[in-house]
Amino acid sequence: MPSSKVTDSPSSAAMLHRSVHHRPHEVVSAKGIYLTLASGQVVIDACGGAAVCCIGHGNEEVLEAVTRQMKTGASYIHSMSYTTPAAEQLAELLIHGPQGGARFGLEKALFVNSGSEAADAAMKLARQYFFEQGQTQRTKFVARKQGFHGSTIGAMNISSNLPRKVPFTCFQKDNVSWVTPAYAYQYSKQGETEEDFTARLLAELDAHFQELGPDTVVAFMAETILGATSGCTTAPAGYFKGVRQICDKYGILLILDEVMCGMGRSGTPFAFEQEGEGVVPDILTVAKGLGGGYSPIAGLLVHKRVVDVLRKHTGSFNHGHTYQAHPVGCAATLRVQQIIQRDGLIKVCAQRGKLLESLLKKTFSDVKLVGDIRGRGLFWGIEFVQDKTTREPFPPQMAIGVRYQSMVFDLGVAVYPGMATVDGTKGDHVLLAPPYNVTEDELRVIVQVMKRAYDKLEKELDMVTPMVQTA
Repeated sequence: MPSSKVTDSPSSAAMLHRSVHHRPHEVVSAKGIYLTLASGQVVIDACGGAAVCCIGHGNEEVLEAVTRQMKTGASYIHSMSYTTPAAEQLAELLIHGPQGGARFGLEKALFVNSGSEAADAAMKLARQYFFEQGQTQRTKFVARKQGFHGSTIGAMNISSNLPRKVPFTCFQKDNVSWVTPAYAYQYSKQGETEEDFTARLLAELDAHFQELGPDTVVAFMAETILGATSGCTTAPAGYFKGVRQICDKYGILLILDEVMCGMGRSGTPFAFEQEGEGVVPDILTVAKGLGGGYSPIAGLLVHKRVVDVLRKHTGSFNHGHTYQAHPVGCAATLRVQQIIQRDGLIKVCAQRGKLLESLLKKTFSDVKLVGDIRGRGLFWGIEFVQDKTTREPFPPQMAIGVRYQSMVFDLGVAVYPGMATVDGTKGDHVLLAPPYNVTEDELRVIVQVMKRAYDKLEKELDMVTPMVQTA
């Protein structure tokens, strides 16, 4: 996200921004990968806002689809009583389309308005799955440290983004616990192989289920690729296959969160496709790359085994939102997904991702402040460390990730900063998530600008580091 500076116009007296002291940059127009600010500055949006803008800004076909839907007069309907062609066609595309979830047994789609809402809905559906079968003792959820699933109360509870949770511990229920993240750069031991790291993580998860009492656990929830909190961290080989097997052993549901990494962002329609045969969630959450930012939308894709329990018992999901399956949002999203399929943009994303990986590694692998470069598709993170040998992060008060992001932004490129990367207190990274149709030349410019900003950051730190160490 761009740094908050009062640069374009006086701070609004009415709008409650994320900071009450600073007004964000005002965007007056956007097209493709470019944002134009009120100051006249043009910025390359290399992070898609928050990994959202999968086909870029200002797409005329999506605008036409939204206009057509609104012209029907059905800009809003209540999903308890009504449905619309836009919602039905979108669900059909996501489930039965050529790259849809039916290939993996995912049978139904539910549309809400944010990734946080999707996480809450997934938790409720998982609990209802057991409640309807009389397994009312199953009340516990297990997730991973450094995972993030949203900002609503339920999603925040199961998340491990500690800075966001500190003021709200009064809302935290004691039915959520966390295990070690699949984050090899900071959590694997010296000399530990990838295979050994996977085995240790799986043994810990199994032991944790046993400690809780397996028949008390509703679900294990994990981001297929850890997103904003730890910066595009992929799991070691065999990890999710083992997780699926352990969940099956105890009858525990597997909820995969692909709000940030899914819907093509990682180079395949679903990120879990790359984790090996048999790795399929019981419930999948999706959002950002679903609608590309053209309307607030998120969703659940639900496996047949879960739907069958609803069919057998109450016949309904005890959950709902006023704006669920919003017609305009579904119309916009349907067109986004049609464009992605028509233009083969997921394949393009995978191809451009290989170029981005090459550019990032060629440019930053040997610099002294970058410890790790990781990701998949067009979803990449760079982690900063003050010592590459020990992987020691910078002190939190130095805010290296935010500082670097600000430097890149001043040079005309927006990247997404992260802090508390390692353990909820220490660590810094930035995240890249350009649109799937980003050009090769645009990727080269992005990395070149990032290197210019890095050189400036390193030079500045060389001047102050001795003072920091002395202090």
